[in-house]
Amino acid sequence: MSRHDRTTSTDRTTSPLRPPREAIANASPRRIGLIEAAVAMMIVGVGVIVVTPGHPVAALLRMVVVAGAGLGLLVLRRRARPGLVAVILAALGTAAGVSGAVIAVPHLLTDGLSVRAAGSAVAAVGGLLGLGCATVMFVRTVSGWRRLLALPLIVVVGYRGYLPLGMAVYATNPPRVALGSATPGVYGLTYRDVSFASADGVVLSGWYIPSANRAALVLLPGSGSTRSSVLNHAVVLVRHGYGILMFDPRGHGRSGGRAMDFGWFGEQDITAAVTYLRQQPKLDPDRIGVLGLSMGGEEAIGALAADRRIRAVVAEGATHRVLADKTWLPEVYGIRGRIQLGVDAIAYGLADLFSGAHPPMSLGDAVVVAAPRPVLLIAGGDALDEENADTRIAARSPATVHVWVVPHAGHVAALSVSPAEWEAHVTEFLATALA
Repeated sequence: MSRHDRTTSTDRTTSPLRPPREAIANASPRRIGLIEAAVAMMIVGVGVIVVTPGHPVAALLRMVVVAGAGLGLLVLRRRARPGLVAVILAALGTAAGVSGAVIAVPHLLTDGLSVRAAGSAVAAVGGLLGLGCATVMFVRTVSGWRRLLALPLIVVVGYRGYLPLGMAVYATNPPRVALGSATPGVYGLTYRDVSFASADGVVLSGWYIPSANRAALVLLPGSGSTRSSVLNHAVVLVRHGYGILMFDPRGHGRSGGRAMDFGWFGEQDITAAVTYLRQQPKLDPDRIGVLGLSMGGEEAIGALAADRRIRAVVAEGATHRVLADKTWLPEVYGIRGRIQLGVDAIAYGLADLFSGAHPPMSLGDAVVVAAPRPVLLIAGGDALDEENADTRIAARSPATVHVWVVPHAGHVAALSVSPAEWEAHVTEFLATALA
């Protein structure tokens, strides 16, 4: 037998045992249909997520884009190299998994089973399955030492891509928080249930406590909270004669609409609340202020700039609502701050894409526009970065913005930590501002 014959014989006996690498990468997923199942779950799950909000035509267009991306991947799978397919499948799978998980978990825990929660869970499972298939394809396609080259890329893409994606998806899809059982009546206060519509037709639900001194305040809770969380603040202010309108943020409690944790709907909702107050008897329409906690405080500052009828604002725990509010991060934290600023830039950009609300002006710009009307910023001494953020907001309009840092207080905890000082600072400020 010649050398050529021996070589040919050897090749014929070993080739069935060692098929080409691309065949190895494609064989198992194609045979059991895991990739097809993962893509189908991602299309259905993400489709439920994107179809829920907004106008029907826009929702249909979003669904077409999602379905097109999934079907395009299935077509590409049969025509492109397995390595490329693995990268694309990993990217889409991770995006679907992250988006589905940050919606499904809090919604299931807070609201129970719903179409949106179920769809998000399907997207998360499909995304994880797709990521698993992509990992298998990658391992079978790429040789051992080369796999290590993917690790730095995974870390960078995960931190700069999927972390802000999760932040933006959650901010634009938070679960509905139920209204607490306590009412102003529990504290012996006379009140009535009220509702009023925002400019886009969303009906907001609240309580109104009539004024005894012809001045009134809109009281705003933070994200993930309802009007029940500001009852203690209302009790203090009512002792000084102020009328109080406290309402659930949209998508919270008994208010309609869809929640947005960056508070970008705040200006129009507060404007509607001010309009309601100005229609109440025994109330001076020129003596209306707003007091907000956390997101509510940030909304209040924005509303002060947008609505000249608001005379003053007290904002506790207000730090940021757009990227421009965080430009000081590199100054304080150096390279860590620059990295965080990059992550936040992507998160805010994606939130703008996902939300029906438009990004508002920065808090610093808002206090400049609102001048000469005054703002009292309350920062918790133990709350990370509140003093840093508030002093920079105040620096934009030092004549009209006052900062009170409460020692040993956490986020929006000034009243519980220093009740007498809180009452004195806030009521003295309001007595002057709403005189």
